[in-house]
Amino acid sequence: MARIETTSKAVLDVFRYRPDEDSEPRFERFEVPFHEDWVVLDALHYIKDHLDGTLSYRWSCRMGICGSCGMMIDGEPKLSCSVFLRDYYPRPIRVEPLANFPVVRDLVINLEDFLDKLGQVKAWLIPKEPREAADGEYKQTPGELAHYRQYSMCINCMLCYSACPVYAKHPEFVGPAAIALAQRYNLDSRDAGFDERADAIFSHEGIWECTFVGDCTRVCPKHVDPAGAIQQAKVTATNDWFWSLLVPWGKRRSRAPAHEQNGGAAAGHRDAQQDQLVSSQSK
Repeated sequence: MARIETTSKAVLDVFRYRPDEDSEPRFERFEVPFHEDWVVLDALHYIKDHLDGTLSYRWSCRMGICGSCGMMIDGEPKLSCSVFLRDYYPRPIRVEPLANFPVVRDLVINLEDFLDKLGQVKAWLIPKEPREAADGEYKQTPGELAHYRQYSMCINCMLCYSACPVYAKHPEFVGPAAIALAQRYNLDSRDAGFDERADAIFSHEGIWECTFVGDCTRVCPKHVDPAGAIQQAKVTATNDWFWSLLVPWGKRRSRAPAHEQNGGAAAGHRDAQQDQLVSSQSK
């Protein structure tokens, strides 16, 4: 069915910066047709197709899945494919690149620091037992999946970094999404990379830099709760420190796979060690 034409206009004030031409950033005002079902990304497409083909921005799926189209919409980090014009109409909408990142051009930011942080925490599965495809899949129970499923919903949109006041002041901070993804793999029963991630996660630039403001969780479009992941990792590290005082000869908790800390053979072994310690102290 053909779209009904409209005479109503939505106004966007769009951040513009072309380093090869501009000495400093500026804002440019555009008027686009107003439709009830248009999102900000639709308006940017209209600008690029009909008003200014030089406008640069990232996008891919337009379904809130790829995480490419994150921008500052009226000062809030949001996915531009999920923000409707009707929520702001008739006042102008201010569109800027995500805060706390260098700008490459217009609404396009430099991703290198974020990608480097993902590398630091090794945000990928490190199998316990490498196997060939012919050996079949790594099997997992629904309960084991439930341990980390929430953190696996991260789409790398970086809205949490843009909202994080700690990252804004201390760019060396590993950051919310990277730590949440590290927890995703540390809690995975198939993973054996806990030790390899520990130095990055439990460093001062890791979990201890976080002051638990919680803005990262507030702006997350997938309800990943990176703030919760960081606090969970802090508990693990604190338990590790306390355990090292009680049983200095025992296996450190923060060096064991996180999913084993919640049960299984490793937890049973530590319980036995603790029973032995209590028994020896009572004699």
